[in-house]
Amino acid sequence: MQLVTAGKAFRKFLPLFDRVLVERCAAETVTKGGIMIPEKAQGKVLQATVVAVGSGARGKNGEIQPVSVKVGEKVLLPEYGGTKIVLEDKDYYLFRDGDILGKYVD
Repeated sequence: MQLVTAGKAFRKFLPLFDRVLVERCAAETVTKGGIMIPEKAQGKVLQATVVAVGSGARGKNGEIQPVSVKVGEKVLLPEYGGTKIVLEDKDYYLFRDGDILGKYVD
């Protein structure tokens, strides 16, 4: 069983099974034209960076199925869902591997 982590804050928290810990990207506050966007008009940010992953879920045959994302990858999240976790005054979200909609490829 292998757990992959990154950063000092995550020594205190490790996701289990097929859980993925992500940090949402910051919302854009200025348009390309230089207009400031008020907080209430900003949409929910659906892009995040993976900061820690669990070892994977057990399949029906008992084998561990690894998580499909790795630490450092950018992923697309659903608009709703996830569990909010505060570590060292930063907000992180915990999702199941199957809840992540996709990952961005360079």
